[in-house]
This record gives sequence, structure tokens and C-alpha cells, in this order.
Amino acid sequence: MPRLILLRHGQSQWNLENRFTGWVDVDLTAEGEAQARRGGELIAEAGFTPDVIFTSVLTRAKRTGALAMDSAGIKDTPVVEDWRLNERHYGGLTGLNKAETAAKHGEDQVRIWRRSYDVPPPPLAPGGEFDFASDPRYAGQEIPDTESLKITLERVLPYWNSAIAPRLKAGEDVLIAAHGNSLRAIVKHLFAVPDDRIVGVEIPTGNPLDITLDADLTPTAARYLDEARASDLPPLPGA
Repeated sequence: MPRLILLRHGQSQWNLENRFTGWVDVDLTAEGEAQARRGGELIAEAGFTPDVIFTSVLTRAKRTGALAMDSAGIKDTPVVEDWRLNERHYGGLTGLNKAETAAKHGEDQVRIWRRSYDVPPPPLAPGGEFDFASDPRYAGQEIPDTESLKITLERVLPYWNSAIAPRLKAGEDVLIAAHGNSLRAIVKHLFAVPDDRIVGVEIPTGNPLDITLDADLTPTAARYLDEARASDLPPLPGA
């Protein structure tokens, strides 16, 4: 039975500043680094040694995976980076303070942008500070200017099917170090979470979600390794 661990990156600087981050490449805080290292300790205690690590192209996810593996004493695991595991693109909200945005647009509107499944924020205007069109990491790609969770799933799922699922079906154990919304998209797919419930699923920072899969990649068991910081999990399919 293959094992999959989903690891949301530790606290980032913009998490701390309560800003919409999305694709902006901010680093971890000291607390975020500690969360990543603690995640690695828990991974070692659980006896998990990944055959491959998948991560986004963003520093906070890559460093979380690296710090976790260093803390776990696991070396030389192949790492595969891909932008399709990036955080959700927050469009025109990128860089804004969440509290100030709520004061300007109203809490109800911001809640819809943040938490609805299929309503994206306003698009990011081209040519601004956070325009990623010229970023070499996305060269040749048709990148979005805003995303809902639904749109995020639509870019994550093809990558899951083409790159990650085959490794699991081959019996390899996989670690994905990524972001709250890209991991939420994977959880929605694996656990068949309804649209109206997935927006309430929270994945804690730095807390490994350990999932055992059957041959069809249907979860048969799942738990957070740090039980004190665990969130409620969706029910297992068929439970």
C-alpha cells in the first residue's frame, strides 16, 4: 500500500503579516522554519521515507520540504518542482492586507473571494508589481491572472494524474510539500469532498497529513502526525 504525505509549508512572512500571498515568492519566518523541522521529526517518528518529493516552485514550499527532510535525517531524495503545485493565484488581491481589504470591500465580499469554491477574486492587472508573465519559471506557460479553488483544482489535477499518481501506483511513497489550496485540491480529489464542504477543509501549516492508499489510490487511512494541531479530516470514501 503506497503512502502519501501532504505537508503544507510552514508560516511565511506574509502569513505573519496577514497578506494575500498566492504566487509571490516570500520566505518562511523563524516560526515557519521550526514548523517544517517539527514536521520532519514527526515524519521520522512515523517511519516514513519518501521515494520522491514533489513541491511547487515557490521558496516557502521548497524550503519546508528540505528542512523537513534534514530534520528527519533523510538524504538524497529526488525532488520534482512544478508550478502547478503553486498556491492559488489571488489575482488583484495579491499583496493586500486581508483586514484592510475586508474594511474596503466588506467582509462578506472578501469571504466569498477567499472561501467560495468557484468565485475567483478580481484579475491581476498586467504590468504591475506582481505580474508573473516575465518570470522565467513560467516561460512558455499560459499562467492565470486569478484563480478560485475550482480553477486551482483544474490545474493541479492533470499534474496529479500525469506525474504523481503513476509514482504511487508503482508502489512508491510520496511526499508533497506545497500550499494550503493546492493541497486542498488534492484532498478534494482523493476524498471526493463535495464542492460546498471543501472550502471548510483546513490543512495546518507544517503538520504532515499521512494518507494510506489502495491500489486504486483511494484513501484507506489518514491522520495528522501532530494530533495536538490536527484538523478534522473528510470521511474516507465509502465510510
